[in-house]
Amino acid sequence: METARVELVRNVAIVSSVGAGKTSLCESLLYVGGVIPSLGSVTEGTTVSDFEPEELRHRTSTSTSLLQFNSNQTHINLIDTPGALDLLGEPMAALRAVDAVIIVLGGSGGVRTELARLWLKIEELSLPCLLFINGLDKEGTSFKNALEIGRQHFGFAPLPLTVPVDQGRVIDGVYDIRHEKVIRSGPTSLQVEQVSPGDDLQEFARETRRQLMEAVAETDELLLERYLSQGDLTQEELLDGLRRGTQLRRLLPAYAGSAAQNVGVWSLLDAMVMLLPSPRERGADHPWYGTHPETNATCERKGSAEEPFSAYVFKTLIDPFVGRLSYCRVLSGTVQADTTVWNASRQVREKLGHFYQVLGKRHVSVGSAKAGDIVAIGKLKDTQTGDTVCQESAPICYAGLGMPKPSLSFAIEAKSKAEIDKVSLGLHKLIEEDPTLEFTRNSETKEMVLNGMGQFHIDLAMEKLQRKFGVDVVLHTPKIAYRETIKSQSQAQGKYKKQTGGHGQYGDCWLEVVPQPRGHGFAFGNRIVGGAIPRNFIPAVEKGVLEAMHEGPLSGFPVVDVRVTVYDGSYHTVDSSEMSFKIAGAMALKKAMETAHPVLLEPVMRVDIDSPPDTVGAVMGDLNARRGRIVSVNALAHMEQITAMVPLAELLRYATALNAMTGGRASYVVEFDHYDEVPRELTAKIIERRKAEQHIAVAH
Repeated sequence: METARVELVRNVAIVSSVGAGKTSLCESLLYVGGVIPSLGSVTEGTTVSDFEPEELRHRTSTSTSLLQFNSNQTHINLIDTPGALDLLGEPMAALRAVDAVIIVLGGSGGVRTELARLWLKIEELSLPCLLFINGLDKEGTSFKNALEIGRQHFGFAPLPLTVPVDQGRVIDGVYDIRHEKVIRSGPTSLQVEQVSPGDDLQEFARETRRQLMEAVAETDELLLERYLSQGDLTQEELLDGLRRGTQLRRLLPAYAGSAAQNVGVWSLLDAMVMLLPSPRERGADHPWYGTHPETNATCERKGSAEEPFSAYVFKTLIDPFVGRLSYCRVLSGTVQADTTVWNASRQVREKLGHFYQVLGKRHVSVGSAKAGDIVAIGKLKDTQTGDTVCQESAPICYAGLGMPKPSLSFAIEAKSKAEIDKVSLGLHKLIEEDPTLEFTRNSETKEMVLNGMGQFHIDLAMEKLQRKFGVDVVLHTPKIAYRETIKSQSQAQGKYKKQTGGHGQYGDCWLEVVPQPRGHGFAFGNRIVGGAIPRNFIPAVEKGVLEAMHEGPLSGFPVVDVRVTVYDGSYHTVDSSEMSFKIAGAMALKKAMETAHPVLLEPVMRVDIDSPPDTVGAVMGDLNARRGRIVSVNALAHMEQITAMVPLAELLRYATALNAMTGGRASYVVEFDHYDEVPRELTAKIIERRKAEQHIAVAH
C-alpha cells in the first residue's frame, strides 16, 4: 500500500446502530474498490473487518477496525466501528480521527439511542456526512420512509443522490441522479453496469435532477443566481456545489442500496472520493486546536505537512503477533519510523516503533507518515489511548477522548489465589485497549471491581480475559460500602487497667460524641482542664478513637460524621502510657456509640437518564420503586433527561432494567452524590447479611 498525497486522502468512519450493516457495507466498498476478490459474510465470519474471535462468535463487530485501500487514485482510510450501545466508546474515539462520516440507516428501522448519541458527537465535531440507506432488498423497507426518519432525527432533510430501481421485488440497481445513469451491480459482479434510464424513468429522472439542482443552488448565492437566470447548472457547477454544501454541512447526501447484495455501493464510493474533504481541506475549514502543555496557551494545526509534527492516538490494540499497536491520526507535519518524539499528555519522550498500514488483520510496514495519514505504530512504551505525541520543540496537547462513563459494576473473584495477579494484569491490559472499562480494588470491601458500559461489554471483557490471559473468574454483585453514624449525643468512660508484675497499664478517659451534619466527617476536641489527663496523652486518645471508627457498633462499617471530645479522665504517674490511653479512647468511643442511636448510611448516586418521551413515565415510576427521588425533568433534542437521586443498592442491575423498559433506547450516567440514612426496615436485613458474610469468611 503506497502512501497517497494528502490532497487525495479520505479519512472516513462508518457509524450506526447495531445490525444496520456497517461491516457488510465496508466489505462491499472493498469489493467495489477491487481490494478483495469476493464478498465476505458477517454470518459466516468471513469479512475483512471482523476478525477477532469474539466477533466471529457473536457475529457482530466488537472493536474498531481500520481498512486502508486505494480507489480512483485516492487513498481511503475507512474505520468500521461497533454499533452496540455498550461499545459506544469505540465509535466516539474513531470520530476524533476522521474528517467525515458515513451514517448507515436501515430501510425499515428508526434511529436508536446509540446513533442519536453519535449524531450529537458528529455535530459537536462539525463532521460532514453521507447517509446510506441500507437493506432495501428486504421486504417492508422504504427508501422514502427512511429519508423521513433521517429528516426527523438529523434536523434537516437528507438529499437523495441515488434512488432504488426495482425489478419486481428485488432491487438490483439504483438511479444515480448526479451521473444521470442507472447503476446495476450484484454480489458476484465486480464490474458495475452504467446505463441510461429507460422511457419509464425519463420523467422521474428529469424531476429528481431538477430537485437536486434546486437544493444545491440554495446553498450558495452565486449558484442560485446562475440557476435562476439559466434554469440549469453545468455538471462542474453541480459537483462544486455538492462538494461545498456537503463539507459545510448544509447538505446531507443520501444513497440507496443493499450492502449485502452490493447494490448502490459504487455510487457511495464515488461520493466518498468526490464529495468528502481531504485532510488539508478539512484542516483549512476546521483547524485542530490544542494547548501548549506548559503555558496552556491555545495552539492550532491546519493539517499541513509543513507544520511541526503532531499526532493523536485514538485506539490501542494488543495484537498477539505484532504486539502493542497504537492507532494514530497524524494531524500535522511528517515523521519517520523509529523517531523519538514528545508525549505531551504524559510529559515523557517516546520512541516510535515500526509504522504499519492496516487492512483488517493484515499489516504492511511503511517508513514514514505525514499529515492526514492514519498509521498503526508498534510498541509504544508509555503512550495510551487519547494521548498526543508531537515534536518536542513545538509541543501541543489535544483534548482527551471524553469517553462515556461505565454504568454497570461487577465484583471479580479469581478461582484460585494464585491467579489474582494474573487477573489484575490481564484487566489492566484490556483497559489499555478499551478505556471505557474501569478496574479498581475497593479498600473497604477488599473486592476487585470491574466497571463497564453494560452486560455485553462485561461479558466481552471476560471472554478476552480468558482467551488472551488464560484466566477464569467468577462475577458477582459488588458489596456496598455502607457507613455508620449516630443520631444523638452521648457520653461514656473508657478505662483500661492492667497489672502484670512491674509496670502496669492505666488509661482513663471520658468522651462526648455528637452527630455532625452529613458529609462533615470526623472532628476531635479537647476540653480537659486541671491536667486530668496530661497533654502528651491526648493524641493517643484521638488515635484510639480513629482506629475504633473503622468498625461501627451496628455491623462493623466505618463511622463518619461524628465529633468526639475528651473532657475528663485520670492517669497514673507510673503505669499510664500512650498505648493505655489509646486503648481507653477506643473503649470509650464504642460504649458511647452504642447509646447514641447508631444508624446505617448508604451511598446515594446522582443519575442522569436520557429517555425517549414515550418511556419517561415508565422510567420515573421505576425510579420511585427504587427509592429514588426525582430532581428534575428537562427536554433535550428528541429525548427527555431525568435527573434523580437513587441509592446505589438499587442501581446494581439498573442498566439491564433500563434497556428492557425502553427497548435499548435510553442511556444514563451515574456518579456518587452523598450518603443518606438507610430506612429502618432495610437496616436489619443488611446487618443480617453482613453477619452471614463474616461467618462465611471466618469459616474459610
